Formats: sequence, structure tokens, C-alpha cells
Amino acid sequence: MKEVDARGYSCPMPVIMVQKEVKAGAPAELDVLVDEKCAVENVTRFAESQGYTVTWEAKDDDFTVHLRK
Repeated sequence: MKEVDARGYSCPMPVIMVQKEVKAGAPAELDVLVDEKCAVENVTRFAESQGYTVTWEAKDDDFTVHLRK
């Protein structure tokens, strides 16, 4: 499974990083690490527009967004 570590980046960079990964190989599963709730919402919106099912979980100050097809 692929993982994108977008912690420390402000929007729209996390979404751009996910876009690159999706365009590069359209992975069936992708985990995205972010540290802002806004990034969770924006990555979720993009991923759902690409046909992914999205779940997320919070741990300390970080979030893991799970994308699945």
C-alpha cells in the first residue's frame, strides 16, 4: 500500500501530492498523513471525486486519511 506524508504542508499541497500519486499509478489503496483538519476535508473531497471511498482517523495532532477503491 502506498503512503503520502503531507504533514507540515498547508493546503492545497496535500491535495496536489495526492493528485500526483493518483495520476502516477491510480493505487487501489492509499494512506495520506496530514496534520490539519482542513487538509482532511480537501483530500476527502478530491478522493471522492476520483471514485475512492474515504475514511480517516485522528491520532494525537495527526490524521490518517484512508483512500480505497
